[in-house]
Amino acid sequence: MNIVMMTNTYKPIVGGLEKSVEVFSDEYRKRGHKVLIVAPEFEGTPKKEEGIFRVPAIQHFNKTDFSVELPLSPQLNSALKKFKPDIIHSHHPFLIGDTALRAAARLNTPIVFTNHTLYEENTHYVPGDSEAMKQFVVKLAKGYANLCDHVIAPSQSVANLLRQREVTAPIDVLPTGIYIDQFKKGDGRTFRKFFDIPKDAFLVGIIGRVAPEKNVLFLSKAVTEFLKKNKSAYFVVVGSGPSMDEIKTSFERNKIEERLVCAGVLKGKQLISAYDSLDVFAFASHSETQGLVLVEAMATGTPVVAVNAPGVREVLKDKINGRMIERDHVQEFVACLDWLASQSAQKKAVLAKNARKTAKEFSVFNCVQKALEIYSSVIKKRRKEHDLQNNPWKKAMHMIKTQVEIMANTSTATASAVASVPKTTLKKVTKKVENIVKQGVD
Repeated sequence: MNIVMMTNTYKPIVGGLEKSVEVFSDEYRKRGHKVLIVAPEFEGTPKKEEGIFRVPAIQHFNKTDFSVELPLSPQLNSALKKFKPDIIHSHHPFLIGDTALRAAARLNTPIVFTNHTLYEENTHYVPGDSEAMKQFVVKLAKGYANLCDHVIAPSQSVANLLRQREVTAPIDVLPTGIYIDQFKKGDGRTFRKFFDIPKDAFLVGIIGRVAPEKNVLFLSKAVTEFLKKNKSAYFVVVGSGPSMDEIKTSFERNKIEERLVCAGVLKGKQLISAYDSLDVFAFASHSETQGLVLVEAMATGTPVVAVNAPGVREVLKDKINGRMIERDHVQEFVACLDWLASQSAQKKAVLAKNARKTAKEFSVFNCVQKALEIYSSVIKKRRKEHDLQNNPWKKAMHMIKTQVEIMANTSTATASAVASVPKTTLKKVTKKVENIVKQGVD
């Protein structure tokens, strides 16, 4: 099978989506399938990459570490035509996602879309963030899903949400999965020694992108309160992102900065050792679609404290493999950390055992097999229902129809967003535009 993975973000960016694309692609190749990953250029991208087509892109979009693809070059069209995909797997509902739809129409190839993200939780990266913008991305993602042959939801919570938002395309629940055996090879003692963390310290940690959509400032506030009460506790942050300086400032303001450990971005055994070093993994994101980092932590026997959210509730069971609170509440989060710290060695061992048991349910091998079965089913169905019989006229009409649908989806999302804006706000915006025009004329 020839599989194309199309994504707006990929290595060297480190995150759940990028890891998903990498893990599935690697496993497909191990099983004899060919994979072509299409992604934007990023700073730090290796000059020579196998099986990856990089699209020219604007770097550091809106002062972030993300990039935005430029209008498509003919080279990608040629590369896709030469690759002859059996299926295209899109990982975003815009930018390269739209390119994926056009490519699927041009090549008469079925397209699958994974709804990795709750996109409305990430609009702060876009200039002009507002409720209207959130409404726009929700409608855009829904419309995009309905233009695809099949949709993959990383968790049942997300599948339910997509149905509520009137996604009518077939949906399957499929988490990314992890390599369970790899997480047995961590060395938490060495990690603590390297970062001068006392071996008897109660260590709380977060691992991942340190950014507003991960709700890390609430998390930092809760952990700060916990550390002020527990003098032997430490907090380790593994990762990087725009909220890092705010966390440091908070710890300095509370005069506990000596118990904040910023480990930076870690990979491989170092990352696994970081998980293994923790007494508890802390998590407060509302924007996740699957609890992948929770599963990784649990695979090392580390219990989790988190806020109830999509992806979290499928993994975390209160007082079984960690603690879960229903909403952002600093004192409730602190109480859960206190609860874990106060447990006997025997009870902690039970929590660790339960955590490892949960992680086993997310074996990458099972997830990859299901993904390939989805692909095969979609390909078979598409060939039966949409056979264009190599007719140039029908192909051209199909391509035009796809372009019209993409434009219509954007228009519908825009109209919905505008309709959600209060009339007083629209009047203010209109007045501002009129003033700008008038100044330009004068």
